[in-house]
Amino acid sequence: MKVIVVGGGIGGLTTALMLHARGIDCDVYEQSDAIRELGVGINTLPHAIKELAELGLLDRLDAVGIRTYELFYTNRFGQEIWRELRGTDAGYEVPQFSIHRGRLQAVIYQAVRARLGEARIHTGHRLGYFREDEAGVSAYFFDRHGSHRLTARGDVLVGADGIHSMVRETLYANEGPARWNGAMLWRGAVEWPTFLTGRSMVIAGGMAAKLVVYPIAEGTRPDRRLTNWAVVARISDGSSPPPNKEDWSRKGRFEELMPHVQRFRIPYVNAQALIEATPEFWEYPMCDRDPLPRWSHGRVTLLGDAAHPMYPVGSNGASQAILDARCLADQLRSAEHVLHALWMYEQERLPMTAQIVRMNRKGGPEGVIDAVEERAPDGFTRIDDVLSFEERQAIVRGYAATAGFAREQVNKAA
Repeated sequence: MKVIVVGGGIGGLTTALMLHARGIDCDVYEQSDAIRELGVGINTLPHAIKELAELGLLDRLDAVGIRTYELFYTNRFGQEIWRELRGTDAGYEVPQFSIHRGRLQAVIYQAVRARLGEARIHTGHRLGYFREDEAGVSAYFFDRHGSHRLTARGDVLVGADGIHSMVRETLYANEGPARWNGAMLWRGAVEWPTFLTGRSMVIAGGMAAKLVVYPIAEGTRPDRRLTNWAVVARISDGSSPPPNKEDWSRKGRFEELMPHVQRFRIPYVNAQALIEATPEFWEYPMCDRDPLPRWSHGRVTLLGDAAHPMYPVGSNGASQAILDARCLADQLRSAEHVLHALWMYEQERLPMTAQIVRMNRKGGPEGVIDAVEERAPDGFTRIDDVLSFEERQAIVRGYAATAGFAREQVNKAA
């Protein structure tokens, strides 16, 4: 069997490792001229880290990331709404990692290079179109100037080419642009003094305006960490189309961001000082797409953000792509025919990810903050007078169950 993987991001590269581990031949095609360490911080959950650990990557992840110890949900004044331990500190076999997205991708990329060989990764190859027949699928790749570079032949084509997926656009030509909810996300990272345990993650405020802060790597001194921050604020009612995809990840501007930052008062992190100390940061529209009725069409299927782009809520984007990769590789190894394998993959992964997309639109587990802020917009004296422990737990645990990483955890909020 031969698999063509379109896209050299976390999902595509993990797919290549999973296929290789099961003895399935594959090549990865990436439209960028090089695979670079782009982005800022993300969190990868234990059920996804378990898959990477089984690929032998845990030590490398430890070298470049932070094992998340605890997570706080607070209102914009820093008043605690929910607190829970994470990863191994919560009883999981493997950690949750707070990590720079580019460094996570680099760990997976280096493993692909070492195990599959440099010749299996083709950068500067933009998919132009593909054609399927009874015996397989042909994919035609071009350079950035439109000149044909290569025609690849395989049994399966996997579109792991992100929210602007060309594979998805071909399968669903009338879908249109990504769906924008009117919120803008600003993200940056800078070395900063350690706060709380040095492995703590804080999410303050609801979907109308949210602040997220957590460390993603060791600093130059023991009392410092490379600290990731993100601010989400609604700047539109969502009725207008999202910015052109060429404007995604453009440099942010302080004059647009700081009015939203000033509403937060977090006692253990001076958010305004943290952000002002960041030399450059980036903005992204909060976009997703409606769940699809199916991912697999003949020998072609979708994976990761190409299949289920979702709001960056609940630490699930990269995690779900990794789970997709494991499931797809398992099905391709065990099924009698590739068409049945792709159908089984879709049956397992599509319903769960579609539900996560819908739940993220409502705030995901962070919706517990929205519920409290709706009832007590100016703060509270006792959280249980606003929203009971059982109600808070139902919101957070319900999401965890849907996303596939629920278990009984040590919960200091109790």
